[in-house]
Amino acid sequence: MDCLFCKIIAGEIPCHKVWEDDNHLAFLDINPVAVGHTMMIPKSHATELFEMDNVSYQSLLAASKMVAARLKEVFKVPRIGAVVEGFGVDHVHIHLVPITGPHQLDSRLAKPGDHADLAKLAQRIST
Repeated sequence: MDCLFCKIIAGEIPCHKVWEDDNHLAFLDINPVAVGHTMMIPKSHATELFEMDNVSYQSLLAASKMVAARLKEVFKVPRIGAVVEGFGVDHVHIHLVPITGPHQLDSRLAKPGDHADLAKLAQRIST
């Protein structure tokens, strides 16, 4: 399988990890729409959120809720926006984005992140 996220999970491609457990991985998006833009993925390959079995689906949402709470705490924002569209990578992923108002989840706002800054940010979130 030639899945980018599966390669990240396997450690073949590096990421800026902010959290993980046995079934999930959260890491910073390398083209964030906002500071702290985090990707939450299941470690088992799945292509569509609503085709996941109920246990995996609920587990992913619970893990996302936990990471979102940490993002909200770190960035002191009123909301963490969530987007699931799945066209960029064919592996279920939830974009968790610290936001302060409407229209901030637009993918056209994405800009390449500086890897040194992302590494520092990942450490700040995961601590």
